[in-house]
Amino acid sequence: MTDKPRILLLLPTRTYRATDFLEAALKLDVEVVVASEEAATTADLSPRHTLVLDFSAPTVATQAILEFDGTYPLAAIVGVDDDTTLLATIASEALGLPHNPVASAKATRNKYLLRHTLSTKGVSGPAYQRFSIHDDPAEIVGVGSPSPTDTQVSFPCVIKPLALSASRGVIRADTPTEFIAAFQRTTKLLHTLQDTTDVGGVSNPDALTDASQHLLVEDYIPGIEVALEGILLNGELKGLALFDKPDPLEGPFFEETLYITPSRLPADVQDALHNATAEAADALGLRHGPVHAELRYNAKGAHLIEIAARTIGGLCARTLRFGTGMSLEELVIRHAIGQPVEMLQREQQAAGVMMIPVPKAGILGEVRGKTAAHHVDGIVEVNITIPIGGEVVPLPEGARYLGFIFARAETAEMVEKALREAHRQLEFVILP
Repeated sequence: MTDKPRILLLLPTRTYRATDFLEAALKLDVEVVVASEEAATTADLSPRHTLVLDFSAPTVATQAILEFDGTYPLAAIVGVDDDTTLLATIASEALGLPHNPVASAKATRNKYLLRHTLSTKGVSGPAYQRFSIHDDPAEIVGVGSPSPTDTQVSFPCVIKPLALSASRGVIRADTPTEFIAAFQRTTKLLHTLQDTTDVGGVSNPDALTDASQHLLVEDYIPGIEVALEGILLNGELKGLALFDKPDPLEGPFFEETLYITPSRLPADVQDALHNATAEAADALGLRHGPVHAELRYNAKGAHLIEIAARTIGGLCARTLRFGTGMSLEELVIRHAIGQPVEMLQREQQAAGVMMIPVPKAGILGEVRGKTAAHHVDGIVEVNITIPIGGEVVPLPEGARYLGFIFARAETAEMVEKALREAHRQLEFVILP
């Protein structure tokens, strides 16, 4: 028997987050149960307690969690990424644990449902429409029509898959010709993923019907882009960090590179971005746990691009430290088991990450310059996450970066300079 709180960590086998969440749990001295899709991986990560679950079938997986809880009561269920958010919510509801409404979690996992819910609740946003991947894009934009204005969309616009993340399949189109090409390219990607039952980690037929059979088309929102990391405490949004994205994200693809905090934006702009995130979270019904939002700001104010009921993706959370060095993962687990986090603030030192972009498709043959990159002032970690011999695919089809570079310094300007210099030191040999 143990008096330690027992938490269930939902860790997909492909996640970058396993090590960081497990280390956080060990620091908190909680008992950890690791749930993943494959027994071998979870057994290696946590030999004490493991579960094998199909994250894409939340009803079946929830029943397995309920049966486990009957013998080993759980104090919290923590989903670490998009693939596990919905299951964590449904299972928490079934166990009577603190959670967001299931409908809210579903809305954050479907870009069309997100826009529709926000619009219904009176939150302003871009004009949007949903189209079937079987629709004729030429007909949508009126190519071949007797009337040159016979188009169903405005330009510039952005085409988005409903459930993919990290800008995968997202393409800007400025003309009817570009729209047709982008529509066909994203549709081809969804067909490919459907063939491998890998649409955003979703493989159950009902989810596939929506996520892989439709596209969202919305007006392009100009302006600077940021990312906001926060946590909801009984419906109140506590901001944890606001990341600047210094590299312009104007398309046609939207490959993120630099995240730097604290933000260098004026205080009133930061307040507007926080308020826009809080308004969206409230409209969606989100009330509990971490949120990660992507926003743009222009002369008309702050505009929500997306919001997810999870923490920041990839290894980017390593940029954040709270109090006397607490990780974001530790903060999330503390909140999940009912420990107070209201007073925790991000460290004063500036920090940032570069998600190393993929310059071209091929096979990673060699990485040169890692030692020189490590020796750049301010650099604390250079982590190449694709193995030598691994396939690399750029956006919009790609799902993985080459790796991550982390920096810490006294100012955000120094962090940005260090990250750019470290990246210049790296050379990636990509073979055909």
